[in-house]
Amino acid sequence: MEVEGDPLQRDGSQRTMGAAWPLILDGLTRLDVQGNVLPSLAVRWISENNDHRWQFWLRRGVSFQDGQPLTALSVATSLTESCHIKTCPWTGVHVVGLSIVFTSDASIPDLPALLAGNAFLIQQAAEGDNQEAPQVVGTGPYRLKTASSGSVKLEANDDCWQGRPFIDTIELVTRRTPTGQPTELDPARGPNSVDIVELRVADLRQAIQKRLSVAISPAETLLALEVKDASLSPPLRAAIAMAVDRAALHQVIFQKQGEITASLLPASISGYSFLFSTDRDLSHAQALRGGVTPPSLTLAAEGAGSIQLAAERLALNLRDAGFVVKVVTPAFGGRVPPGVDLVLRQLPATPGEPMTALDGMLRLLGQTPTVPIQDPAAIYNVERDFLNQHTAIPLLFLPRAWAVGSRVRDLHLTAYGIPDLANASIKGTP
Repeated sequence: MEVEGDPLQRDGSQRTMGAAWPLILDGLTRLDVQGNVLPSLAVRWISENNDHRWQFWLRRGVSFQDGQPLTALSVATSLTESCHIKTCPWTGVHVVGLSIVFTSDASIPDLPALLAGNAFLIQQAAEGDNQEAPQVVGTGPYRLKTASSGSVKLEANDDCWQGRPFIDTIELVTRRTPTGQPTELDPARGPNSVDIVELRVADLRQAIQKRLSVAISPAETLLALEVKDASLSPPLRAAIAMAVDRAALHQVIFQKQGEITASLLPASISGYSFLFSTDRDLSHAQALRGGVTPPSLTLAAEGAGSIQLAAERLALNLRDAGFVVKVVTPAFGGRVPPGVDLVLRQLPATPGEPMTALDGMLRLLGQTPTVPIQDPAAIYNVERDFLNQHTAIPLLFLPRAWAVGSRVRDLHLTAYGIPDLANASIKGTP
């Protein structure tokens, strides 16, 4: 399988998290494609004290891939380590018998849904001689066999609590060529062929025209410009928001795929996204700048290919408004270098209730929100107040798509748009 970015990248963002992790690790809960929360390593849970305290009971008889039993202590240790990667919604996590208890100073009514996210998958560190290869052990359907630069090999976990997967081995590789990915699906290419290729949004239209078999995720990815420079004044941040040209990104860079937005949530989830204006107003942007020469800014994209082209286009937009912007080349796997002023990010729109989706989106943007339960007007107000700060500027909702070869059978996508290889099969294999 050929993917965008490093298959083992993990920085707390669902979209940029490597595609190998959900095959190796499980969470306490999981989401179906409609956003419903289902049991996984936890079989049941309850909330108390107005959702300030949650208790999750673990599934019995589950073992890590190294044979060690899954315990409440190992789960608590893993979740604590996750908080070093991203901000966690809870204040404390504790072991109570065969259960995990979360406590929080704030109400977290959507904790079961949040725990289904890739950032909170359960892992147990394994000792290994190769310090360059991440030695990670989970409870998932595949175990990590080898890892090198741009390539990860997985093998089936015969003792997986969910049952052994159909496919014996999987290799995930970082995209090797900038264009022409669908040709890699040709079995005649022998060892150079692949069965599944992640399509860039700009290539999706062409792939459909060529009548390739394409799987498109119902979950959408938000492309947003995040303002990291805390020294920029509110008028300058507002000027940046006014200067971006969403229509040009949509029509030119992404070949009219996806949806223009100025909202953190798609219309299919919130129903109110039309209330946020997507119009560009260059005159207003220049007026907000007030004749002041802003500091030079650096901009980096969370990804390559069309995402990098979108960053270049945004830099031109901002120069039109009087900003001096330099686009910084990303590191391997599309990682953003530290210290940049603006970051073009790809953020997952979690399926399900507006409250959960907005809560998850704000947490990815470094916030610790308290989103009201099932109150559309209050949810809208929370989003509006955040967007009025102009620290994050929504641009487009983009689909996530995969070209699928003729050998692959029964392939479905997870709630986060990643192929569910644990339940797929390959034609010709027993």
